[in-house]
Amino acid sequence: MRAMLLQAPGFDGDPLSVVDVERPSPGPGDVLVEVAYCGCNFADTMMRKGTYPHPKGYPIVAGIEIAGRVAAVGPEVTTLAIGDRVAAFSEEAGGFAEFCVVPAERCVTLPDAVGFDLGASFMVQGLTAWHMLHTVSKTDPGDTLLIHAIGGGVGLFLTQFAVMAGARVIGTIGTPGKENRPLEYGAALVINRTEQDFVTAVEDFAGKDGIDKIVDSTGATILDQSFALIRKLGHVVSYGEAEGRPFPNLWERLVRKSLTFTRFHLGHSNFGSPEWKAGADFVTGAIVDGSLKVPIEAVFPFEAVGAMYDRLESRQVAGKLLLAVNPGV
Repeated sequence: MRAMLLQAPGFDGDPLSVVDVERPSPGPGDVLVEVAYCGCNFADTMMRKGTYPHPKGYPIVAGIEIAGRVAAVGPEVTTLAIGDRVAAFSEEAGGFAEFCVVPAERCVTLPDAVGFDLGASFMVQGLTAWHMLHTVSKTDPGDTLLIHAIGGGVGLFLTQFAVMAGARVIGTIGTPGKENRPLEYGAALVINRTEQDFVTAVEDFAGKDGIDKIVDSTGATILDQSFALIRKLGHVVSYGEAEGRPFPNLWERLVRKSLTFTRFHLGHSNFGSPEWKAGADFVTGAIVDGSLKVPIEAVFPFEAVGAMYDRLESRQVAGKLLLAVNPGV
C-alpha cells in the first residue's frame, strides 16, 4: 500500500516521501481502516520539526486523524464491523496511508449525513476543543473566555462550543484576516496581537480580572501576559506551545490567584468513558443539524503532502486542510 514516510529532522534528502509498505493487520481491540481522507494538524508539523511532545520515533508513517471504512476487525472488537463508516484518532500515527490500524475505542461511527471529508476534519480539533471546555473544565452561561489563536482550527471549534454554552468569547490572533471566521461564529471581540496590546484591549472590553478561563496554544510570552487578565480561582487550559514552553515562573503565576492549570492532550482521554461518548455524540450531532460549522479550506492529493504541510506552517490557514487518499472508499 502507499504511505507517506516521515524521516527524522536533519535527514539528508526529502524528509517526506510516498513509499510502498506492507498493509498492516489489526491486533486485539484494533480495526483496520481503509482511508478516504486524512486531516492535517499542527501536531503533524511538530513531528516534521522534531518538536512534538509525544515522540513516536523515526522514520514514521505520519498522520493522526483519518476517516474511512472499516476493512477488517481484530480479536475482541465488538463495537464495529467491516463496512462501518468511521472517523478515528490514531495516537501512534500511521494515518497518511491507504490503510491504518487504530484501536476501536478511538473510532467514532459517522452518520450517513457526514461525509468522509468532514469526518477527517473534526476528530482531533473538534474533540480537543469539546473536552477542554466540558471535561477537564466547566463552561457555564455567562462565563467570559479568552481564546488565543482563535482563528486556527481548534480555536474555531472552541468559539462555537463556548457560544453554544452561553459564554462570551474574546480571542486573539497573530495573522491579519483570521478574525473573520471567529466573529462570524459568535466571538464578541478578536484582537490582532501584532497591532494591539492584547492585555490592554481585553481589560478595556471585559474589565480588570474579567476573564474566567483562558484557553491557550501559544505558551511563552503570550501565556505569561495573560495571567494579568484572569480572575482569582480561574482556570487556564493549555494545549500547545506555538511560541514556546511556559516560563519557569508558572507556579508563581498560579499561586497568586489560586488558579487551576490544565495541560490537555487528546491522547490522554478516557476513551470509552461516558464523557468521551458525550463529546463524540454532541459533535457529530451538531454537524448533522448544521449548528456546528467545519470549514474545509483546501484538499490536497496524496502526492502533494509536502505542500499541505507547508500551507499549514504558513499560519495563513483558517479552516481544515485535508489529504485525499481514496475519496471513493
